[in-house]
Amino acid sequence: MAKPQVVVAPVLMSKLSANAPEFYPSGYSSTYTESYEDGCEDYPTLSEYVQDFLNHLTEQPGSFETEIEQFAETLNGWVTTDDALQELVELIYQQATSIPNFSYMGARLCNYLSHHLTISPQSGTFRQLLLQRCRTEYEVKDQAAKGDEVTRKRFHAFVLFLGELYLNLEIKGTNGQVTRADILQVGLRELLNALFSNPMDDNLICAVKLLKLTGSVLEDAWKEKGKTDMEEIIQRIENVVLDANCSRDVKQMLLKLVELRSSNWGRVHVTSTYREATPENDPNYFMNEPTFYTSDGVPFTAADPDYQEKYQELLEREDFFPDYEENGTDLSGAGDSYLDDIDDEMDPEIEEAYEKFCLESERKRKQ
Repeated sequence: MAKPQVVVAPVLMSKLSANAPEFYPSGYSSTYTESYEDGCEDYPTLSEYVQDFLNHLTEQPGSFETEIEQFAETLNGWVTTDDALQELVELIYQQATSIPNFSYMGARLCNYLSHHLTISPQSGTFRQLLLQRCRTEYEVKDQAAKGDEVTRKRFHAFVLFLGELYLNLEIKGTNGQVTRADILQVGLRELLNALFSNPMDDNLICAVKLLKLTGSVLEDAWKEKGKTDMEEIIQRIENVVLDANCSRDVKQMLLKLVELRSSNWGRVHVTSTYREATPENDPNYFMNEPTFYTSDGVPFTAADPDYQEKYQELLEREDFFPDYEENGTDLSGAGDSYLDDIDDEMDPEIEEAYEKFCLESERKRKQ
């Protein structure tokens, strides 16, 4: 069945409930719309509506910008209880930690909803409940890092999602400044400790991914506070490379990470100040200057040492021949007996050479 565009159903209630949504996101199944038109009460639950939208974002991440506002407006009329908000948080968390490559989109979605959901129940705001959910997973980090393969895989997904949250979740202060959540910064540091304390290949690979993602931002934040946490992490990495029984490929990944950090995480800072271009400091200063020709057909530009003298000669020739144009192109009109006589006296070779010269001059003039 083809996916419809955004559908607006007739409004039956002043407020949305779990069995009567007003709006459907683009790409949403038309089953509910058709049922409504048939007079049935087969409406989606909150879980079905949110899950369908999350799946839609997973398949079409580019639709985030155009559809997130309507999605948030729909939730504001639907999520009116503590339980509904808890359910919303859990659905997004599960999608972000169970679907490959959705952690970034999930973090962006969490940031948007944290600023646009209006419900603020006693149990906490959307952001507070989200951080509480992450804390539940965080508290078992040591057991998870040394658990079985399935447990570690789930733990790694949580770690990378927390990294995306740290980068994307904006905290607005009372005076309007935007900062990152310090609690997530502390959490990421401890998660790295848990990963390096259990140097299995998959744990180390997760640590490398997390540091590639957040390393530059974490180090900048720690430096502002006078902390040397990144130095300590790099030292742990070097110890792992020397002592741990990890595979050669993983050791190579760790060494590449140390190299990346030594290059300031691949960032380039431009320190040179602007200087006005001159012939002395810019070798390309004359690159786009026009080319002129002397009376003998010798080309010259502003870079020529005798430029002023030759250019003055060119101006004097233009005064003498009003129809003479720059670059030596002869534009004299018909009836100029002097030039007509010259043309009549040209032998074929000279005439051919002259035509080539004129064509070349015209080509350079147009460049």
